[in-house]
Amino acid sequence: MESLANLESFVRSAQGGGFSAAARQLGLTPSAVSRNVAMLERNLGIRLFHRSTRKLTLTEAGEQFLQSIGGNLYALQAAIAGVAADHGEPGGILKVSMAPTFGITHLMPLLPGFLARYPRIRAEWHFENRQVDLVAEGYDVAIGGGFELAPGMVSRPLAPAHIVAVASPEYMRRHAVPQVPADLAALDGIAMRSMRTGRVRQWVMRDVLGAEMNAPLKETFVVNEPAAMRTAAVLGLGVTLIAVPDVLRELESGELVRLLPRWYADAGAISLYYANRTLLPAKTRVFIDHVVEEFKRARLAERLAGSLG
Repeated sequence: MESLANLESFVRSAQGGGFSAAARQLGLTPSAVSRNVAMLERNLGIRLFHRSTRKLTLTEAGEQFLQSIGGNLYALQAAIAGVAADHGEPGGILKVSMAPTFGITHLMPLLPGFLARYPRIRAEWHFENRQVDLVAEGYDVAIGGGFELAPGMVSRPLAPAHIVAVASPEYMRRHAVPQVPADLAALDGIAMRSMRTGRVRQWVMRDVLGAEMNAPLKETFVVNEPAAMRTAAVLGLGVTLIAVPDVLRELESGELVRLLPRWYADAGAISLYYANRTLLPAKTRVFIDHVVEEFKRARLAERLAGSLG
């Protein structure tokens, strides 16, 4: 029977378009991945890849082989990962992608309890403002908002992603309190430029009765990271429109105050994303369950909502 290492090296190389990408996911060197694939080709008696100095592409036989084993390989990996090394205890590397501000603020505090409960799991967390390819990049879970659901991917909502207007108490002592979103145009604005589109995001806010209004924000200070928006607001540089999760601590401590408390913008939901596999690895399953349980225990979904009366 062909070794799992050889099969994994082949599948990851095909998905990532090269041995280097596969090596990063598998924790091997590119030469080791190349050797595994070469051994697989030798054992099968067929060439799976066309190789050049710049590109690695599947042969027709390689395409057929990938299609025939892809799903079965994931099921086998899941079965191995879920089997007890010590009486069924989940283990292995748990690779998770999440937005930096949200992850550091709300998910990092869950890590000590999770690792104490599952000591055989090793956490590898990537903090990044982008949508990752779970399968091709070797992630077990991604946490964020606005992901396009690829075939075979599951989305499990955790909390709303509501945008609210905030400023420091010191700044508001020197300025008139806005009554409706249009009044924000008279204040200094801390805006965010999207790294993906290069544009400054504009928001339409709604109130509890369903009325909608544009929220014009001056581009007095423009940044590209929510943490910088939050810090700028705390420093009294102006008003910003920001997701509640990114300023929850500051709102609850009084460092920031919420303006227009009856108004918010809806940016969708913050969700857990993972591959829809029949046999979900035990490490992934227990992590998802732990995050959901802790969010419920801390009532984070309610606390992160901007749709207040």
